[in-house]
Amino acid sequence: MRAEVSDGELQALHEAGIRGVRFNFVKRLVDVTPRDVLERIARRIAPMGWHIVIYFEAADLADLFGFLVALPAPLVIDHMGRPDVSKPVDGPEFSLFTKLMGERADLWCKVTCPERLSKSGPPGYEDVVPFARRIVEKFPDRVLWGTDWPHPNLKGHMPDDGKLVDFIPRIAPTVELQRGLLVDNPMKLYWENPE
Repeated sequence: MRAEVSDGELQALHEAGIRGVRFNFVKRLVDVTPRDVLERIARRIAPMGWHIVIYFEAADLADLFGFLVALPAPLVIDHMGRPDVSKPVDGPEFSLFTKLMGERADLWCKVTCPERLSKSGPPGYEDVVPFARRIVEKFPDRVLWGTDWPHPNLKGHMPDDGKLVDFIPRIAPTVELQRGLLVDNPMKLYWENPE
């Protein structure tokens, strides 16, 4: 969303069913928008009940931490903050991510894209399981699942979306965790949040 969108244009987007914007901090994909512009966007959408999808890489979280915590709208973190799965799940990088998740009750996490994060690769994406499972078990009421179909900008193998579905019971091993991940949490975020 352009920061210059008029109030009327913003209202038209809302009436059309739009409920969120995405802030991309992955430097290899985009030129990062100045934070003051992003803060203005956040202040404009917050009263409408919109959320902000945040995309960053784990190495950049320390720099973004305070900024993200202060944003005045619910946040949805893409792809578990892109952890480096070659590092320990209990290491400082992923511990900082779990700390971020604990900072706000309106911060959600997409436990998605093992195909982008894995070093071991398909079919099981074994190295991603401990990271995703940690978030699902620690924050069961604020996790979301989905695929990244059609898998844009993916270098390497094209994932089998059926295998990505098979990943779900490995990261959410109980019926209750699966229901939260796939049904209850998306309902809360996308349909039950106040407008």
